[in-house]
Amino acid sequence: MAEAAPGAVFQFIAHLPDRGISFPIRGNGWSGGLPTVIDAEGHTVWGAVFDVPDGEIDGLHEAERAEQRVPRVVEAMDRMGRRHEVVTHVYDGEAATHPPSSRYVGIMLAGSRHWELPAGWIAGLEEHLSASS
Repeated sequence: MAEAAPGAVFQFIAHLPDRGISFPIRGNGWSGGLPTVIDAEGHTVWGAVFDVPDGEIDGLHEAERAEQRVPRVVEAMDRMGRRHEVVTHVYDGEAATHPPSSRYVGIMLAGSRHWELPAGWIAGLEEHLSASS
């Protein structure tokens, strides 16, 4: 997950129902697998949604492309149950799984705690951290 673009403005917290994360991306200097969103019935991915200015969106796409992810429009649901079309970045390659990068998962955990995401989501990331390289 690339960091938010410098001019990005927080909009809301949302989740992607029937999605999970896996770690199929190797390399890129992270010493472990990098995450992507995958279809996973009964699971949920949580995160913060930002409005990225038009002049910065290409830089965000480029940073994600460097981590082998491509933009995809998905439907997210905010905490009030409203649906929103959002852009996320997903791995579009072979479905392999690697031990996650501890540094990367640590960044995900810090962000999840900062935005006060659900305890179950944070506990799941902590499990990934304990399995990381």
